[in-house]
Formats: sequence, C-alpha cells, structure tokens
Amino acid sequence: MKNPHEAFGLQGRTVAVTGAGGGIGRAVACELARGGADVLVHTGSNQAGIQEVAQHIRQYQRRAEIVVSDLSSPGAQDDLVEYAWQWGNGIDAWINIAGVDVLTGPAAHLSFEEKLDRLWQVDVTATIRISRLIGNKMRERFSQPGRAVIVNMGWDQAPWGMAGDSGEMFAAVKGAVMAFTRSLAKSLAPEVRVNCLAPGWIKTAWGEQASEPWQTRAEDESLLNRWGTPEDVAAAVRFLTSPEASFITDQIVEINGGLRR
Repeated sequence: MKNPHEAFGLQGRTVAVTGAGGGIGRAVACELARGGADVLVHTGSNQAGIQEVAQHIRQYQRRAEIVVSDLSSPGAQDDLVEYAWQWGNGIDAWINIAGVDVLTGPAAHLSFEEKLDRLWQVDVTATIRISRLIGNKMRERFSQPGRAVIVNMGWDQAPWGMAGDSGEMFAAVKGAVMAFTRSLAKSLAPEVRVNCLAPGWIKTAWGEQASEPWQTRAEDESLLNRWGTPEDVAAAVRFLTSPEASFITDQIVEINGGLRR
C-alpha cells in the first residue's frame, strides 16, 4: 500500500506558478514544493512576499527561483516563459494564478472601464498567451501523454453571473479563461493536460476585510457553510499536477464547498 505521505508526489518535477507573492498563489507554490517539486515563483510587484515564498520552498529542500515582472505586456510574457524553460530545463507544470487586484488597494478606486482593461490584460490575455507558449514547448518536449500540465484559474459563478460591477467584470474575465482552457486542452492533447479551477468564496485579502453581510453571504452560499481557504485550492492544484490525475484534462473543477444556486 502506498504511503499516504507519498500521495500526489511531484519528485523530480519542475513547476512555475505566476502570481505567487501571496494568497492562493503562495499556497499553491508551497504545496507543490511540499509535494517534491522545484518551483519558479513569479510576482508582479510583491518583492517581500515572493522572497518569503522562496524561503518556504527551500525549507522543503527544493529549488526556488524568483521572477518579478508585470505581465501586462507581451514582451514580459514571452520573457517569463523563456526564462522559466531555461531555468528548469523544461517545465512539467505551469500554474497561471497572476491576476490584477481591483478589489483592494489603489486599483479599487479606478473606474469600471479601467479595472476591466487591467483585468483583461493580465487575467485573460497573459493567461492565453503564456498557456499557448508554454503548451507548445511542452508538447514538443514531452512524449509521455499527460505528463505535462497547465492549470488556469476561473471563477465558480462565471457561468451563472452575479449582479454588480465586480460580478460583471469577473464573469466576463474568468468566463473567458474557462472557455479558453477547454479549447486549449483539445489543441494540446494528448501530450499536455489542461484544466481550470473555479474557486468560490476563498478568504484571501478581500475576504479578510469584507463586511459582515459579505461574510454571512459567503458562508451561506456554500453547502459546507464556510469560506474556502487558499490551502483548499492548493490541494486541488497539487492533485491535478500529479501522476494520479493523469486521466484528467479539459475540466473545470469547482472549489467552493458546493454552491447554493
């Protein structure tokens, strides 16, 4: 019988995680290192946060590499893929988590149009271009079907919609990523598996400061009556990148404790 601590083992694999400076990205990078992978971690600007993540990865005796870049430009997207590929002598799994925070901090005060433009540049265009670039490299490099993996990030309520500015923006943006993921999975099969996670109410920075009505709503809309955690999402990513998930591709996996619709 397999030792439970060896489940979802990623020993000998190299992964890249964008948007790893905090929140879900941080949890994912650390969980993949715990599983045995060497991890390249990217952040747009969170220098202190990404240094902490790299230190955490090295505590598992795994290699960690840091890249800080603004993924809103095609040049930066190209450079990140090339650098990661050279650093890892190939990349086994690529996790696209980088996104623009328009709910907290300075961007929260931008207009709807400005927020949407920033989200589209990074959450959609960067995800699409990076996935295509790394996916084609993976397909040429790995002959074993299903070894190489791409995981994108959607939103569980994108197919159903949510009223308000944020709901409209994120439904459009994450809905695009989810639709693209399904098409890319077909384009890159069988060499590369491509899946998308659709998290629900996950307690990241916005959730920590959300008002009481939002706290109650998040708990009430989950069949498990609680917020999700970044670690809940990270566990799913670890499984999807592992050999145990070798027959899973072209899927949108909801991480929401069951959504009350």
